[in-house]
Amino acid sequence: MCAIAGIIGLPADETTVEQMLATMNRRGPDGRNVCRDRDTTLLHCRLAVIDPEGGRQPMTLNWAGETYTLVYNGELYNTEELRHDLLKLGHSFSGHSDTEVLLHAYAAFGPDCVEKCNGIFAFAVWEEKKRRLFLARDRIGVKPLFYARHRGGLLFASEMKTILTYPTMEPAIDETGAAQLLLLGPGRLPGSGVFRDIHELEPGCRAIYQEGRMVLHRYWKLRDREHKESFLETSECVRYLVEDAIRRQMVSDVPIGTFLSGGLDSSIISSVCAREMAKKGEQLKTFSVDYLNNDRYFQANKFQPNSDSDYIRIMTDYLQSDQHLTVLTPEALDEVLEDATIARDLPGMADVDFSLLAFCKQIRNHVTVALSGECADEIFGGYPWYRDPAIRAQAGFPWAQNTADRAALLTPAVKLDPMEFVMDAYRKVCRESDVLPGTSPDERRMKEMVNLNFRYFMQTLLDRKDRMSMYSALEVRVPFCDYRIAEYLYGVPWEYKDYKGQEKGLLRHAVGDLLPESIRSRKKSPYPKTFDPRYEALMASRIQALLADPSAPLWNLVQRENVETYLAGESQWPWYGQLMRKPQTMAYLCQLNFWLRDNKVKLEF
Repeated sequence: MCAIAGIIGLPADETTVEQMLATMNRRGPDGRNVCRDRDTTLLHCRLAVIDPEGGRQPMTLNWAGETYTLVYNGELYNTEELRHDLLKLGHSFSGHSDTEVLLHAYAAFGPDCVEKCNGIFAFAVWEEKKRRLFLARDRIGVKPLFYARHRGGLLFASEMKTILTYPTMEPAIDETGAAQLLLLGPGRLPGSGVFRDIHELEPGCRAIYQEGRMVLHRYWKLRDREHKESFLETSECVRYLVEDAIRRQMVSDVPIGTFLSGGLDSSIISSVCAREMAKKGEQLKTFSVDYLNNDRYFQANKFQPNSDSDYIRIMTDYLQSDQHLTVLTPEALDEVLEDATIARDLPGMADVDFSLLAFCKQIRNHVTVALSGECADEIFGGYPWYRDPAIRAQAGFPWAQNTADRAALLTPAVKLDPMEFVMDAYRKVCRESDVLPGTSPDERRMKEMVNLNFRYFMQTLLDRKDRMSMYSALEVRVPFCDYRIAEYLYGVPWEYKDYKGQEKGLLRHAVGDLLPESIRSRKKSPYPKTFDPRYEALMASRIQALLADPSAPLWNLVQRENVETYLAGESQWPWYGQLMRKPQTMAYLCQLNFWLRDNKVKLEF
């Protein structure tokens, strides 16, 4: 994994290039290089995972009269299949990196190469003679890629902080940016970077930039199909796809491990990895997180019915893994609030981000690559909002049914209608959902729910995973994001996914023999959070200091008196998802204030 950036058709002196590279170092500490071609500059910082010697970037290839230069962040999981196809076309290779294979694939197939790639990626290819830039992002959106059309040229980068470092870029937000922060945050509109003039290349999209013109193309989306397989045939196919995705994502020239929460998804991944490593006489490293005194303060609720600790012990005993436990204190979470905001470039998911940032820093002491269980819930229908008929039937984003509460905080200077803003975004995704004619209303709704999760909630989680891990140069892979799993499951009827009325029932059936029964049948529990009252007290102390500071930049975006009213009670709905209750909402507002101040954000409304 790496950090990439580019400056096209704009001045790029040494100071500017060095400043941009400095923002990229955390993602790529193993090497930094620059390639210049007249008014084009490509930047790369590398985290070496495959072929440390042969995978250096920017990488250049002369082929069929054209000179191609690639900067790439990601991992291909079908490298050998692609290499085999390219060898038959006359290509040859000097190393075994996926970087070299991807560059040759672009030279051979042009923009269509992305449709031949199974992996997580964001990359750019500069064609010297055509003076043309190609940009692409993986189907699911695991790896980030942002861009800005600026003063007749183009800037692009893995993270927005790199783009904002360019001397004439201004960190500003307009009404739409402000509305996203307060009405959708920590989610955001697809394709938006929240900052004015900064956009994100959406998942499954590619772009060509030439002579000042940019053309975007969506090469992949979830497509409905007629599902003819029986339940048992479907279960067998799911088993194959899941195991194959995990095995492919174990390929590495550096040490790997797995996240292990004791939940279904991480336990499946850990079980497959442990078995594969045992064949080579190796022991799997597993990594878990807990919170000091959570055994004392844990409170079971609808969203989090049980704590992880007992289930982690069951799995580590079952796997005989080399287990590493990180125990975090409320103070440790409080200490990284600012770092987590810097890592994400935006306010995030509060202590769900803070804990992951601190956790990944500890994991990086042991491995460079880790596999994690994100996105199974979106694909297999594991979240409560898939399964609660009342929430499912209600219009709006099911993980944020609190627009009225949020709108009351937003400054009156933002004139757009909050409810219409949110509902327009919601309805757009529903309209775009691909559904076969004749599909029942219930099945249509479930496909809309999958797309809502894919386009919004899952992107927030993938943002979180990428930024919090890469801040410590840890590559985290997510096997359930294999696009083949997503494509197949989209056409599978809900009655199969909901087998025996249990969340992710189909997945549980498919992998039953990989897990102890207590894990296979465990009720879903989300990423753990602290229940220690000291954490809420720390966040309350931060908020009180903010409320006492009339010059805090937050009050240019949020109404101070309404914040006091809102925090005096407990909202019926979490701020976002399942975990962001009052302490996390306070943390989000503190992050927002820090973000405004640290970036010197201009409000243009």
